[in-house]
Order: sequence, then C-alpha cells, then structure tokens
Amino acid sequence: MGFFSDLFGRGSRVVKGQVNKGMDSVEDATFEATLKQTIRDMKSELNDLVRTSAEAMSNHNRLEAEYQKHLRQSEEWKERAMKAVEAGREDLAKKALSQKAECDDNVESMQATVDAARDASEKLKQRMQELKTKIGDAERNASTLIARRNAAQAQKKVAQALAGVSDAENAFSALSAFEESVARQEAEAQAFDDMAGATNADLEAEFEALDAPSLDDELAALKREMQSGGATS
Repeated sequence: MGFFSDLFGRGSRVVKGQVNKGMDSVEDATFEATLKQTIRDMKSELNDLVRTSAEAMSNHNRLEAEYQKHLRQSEEWKERAMKAVEAGREDLAKKALSQKAECDDNVESMQATVDAARDASEKLKQRMQELKTKIGDAERNASTLIARRNAAQAQKKVAQALAGVSDAENAFSALSAFEESVARQEAEAQAFDDMAGATNADLEAEFEALDAPSLDDELAALKREMQSGGATS
C-alpha cells in the first residue's frame, strides 16, 4: 500500500504541475495578443471620448452663440434707447430699455450654463489629449515589453536550471523515490521470508528431537553390551 500511496501522491503533484505549466503556456502565448488588444481597447475608449467631446463642444458652441446674441441685442437696444433720447422720444427710449432688460436677464441666466459647458468641453479635450499620449506611449513600448518578457522568461529558465529545479532534476528525484520505495518493499519481503524460514527450522528440530535416542536408552544399550561381553569371556 505504501508504494501505491507514494505513486498516487506523486501522480497528483504531476497533474497539478502540468496544469500550472499549461496555464503558463497559455499566458505566454496570449501575452502579445493581450497587449495588442489592450491598445485597441484604449483606441476604442479614445473614439468614444472624441464623440463625447465633439458633442460637448457643439453644445458649448450653441450656448455660446445664443449668449453672444443676447449680449449683442442688449447693446443694440441700449443704442436705440440713446437714439430715442436724443430725438426727444422718452417713451420710445423706455421701450428700448425694457427690451434691453430682457436681453440682460437672458445673459445673466445663461452665464452659469455657458461657463459649465465651456469647462466640460475643456476637460474632455484635456482627457482626450492625455489618452492620445498614453496610446502613443503604449504603441511605442509594446515591442519593448514583449522583448523584456521574453528575456525574463529565458532568465527564469536559466535560474531554475542552476537552482536544480528543472524538469530533468524533478525526473531524477521521482526515479530516486521509486527506487527507495521498491527497495523498501524488497526488504519487507525478505524479512517475511526469513521469518518463515526460522519457523520451519524450529519445527524440523522438534521432530528430530523425537527421533533422537534418550540417555536412558543409551545406558540400557551399554549394559546389554557389557553383559554380552562378559558372557562371551
């Protein structure tokens, strides 16, 4: 059982090792593709940002145009009011000033909206420029990153070989473990054979003891021999 337990334990480690190795291989194979996909994603984000920025700029331009229109109208009604005063038409000047007041109200109400639209447009343009810079850096550095990764992998393999953790070293370790397990099983088998041999020898000795002559038998035989000798004499 010990042999098979060691075998299955090592088998589990081998399977885990192969799975990890497979994942490393997948990661190595997809590194360059993943890097290029990252750059494509950044470009896609830039495209979305460009569209959003264009909409924000368009909105700001519309608001700014409307704002400037009310400013011009306010100035125009002011000039008309002054012209009416010069002509002695105060009633007409008051009407012009009333129109100017409405334009001023529109200018004041639009001021915060126009400022917010301008800030949003400027921030989007700044973000767009930053993203363009990052994409340019990523594209320039992509080949460098791939070369650095390949160099790091080669260095890792060299370090593993020098540290004795290569696949060959692991194979020798596994073979040594198999040899130790087999030797242990052989020693156990020899021990059981020795025990069985010792038991059979004891049994044989007991039977031989049954057949061996006793001292009483030898003494009786000696007396008979002596008596027989005396009669002859």
